Amino acid sequence: MSMSESERIALAARLHVALRRKHGRVTDTEWMATNAEYAAEIVRMTRAHAAETKDEDLYLLATRLEQAMEPLARAARLAARGASNGNPPNPLARYVGGTR
Repeated sequence: MSMSESERIALAARLHVALRRKHGRVTDTEWMATNAEYAAEIVRMTRAHAAETKDEDLYLLATRLEQAMEPLARAARLAARGASNGNPPNPLARYVGGTR
């Protein structure tokens, strides 16, 4: 089940607060909830800190963010694949049967 944007923002806010309190790290909550690359880097950094400090709660928040961002990450990978094939991304491709 995919999360709505507001649910992703709420999760990102929880992670932001935990990182600020436990690691002194400041993040951009809205960007984390909407940009798959930024979220992936936050997940990577959070997991490294969680492993270093043996913080299971922080690790679980990172995992939840990764799962919540998977639909956006998948869409970004597909768009990049289309662009690498020389095809510009088609913003109307999500409409079944085209726009007519």
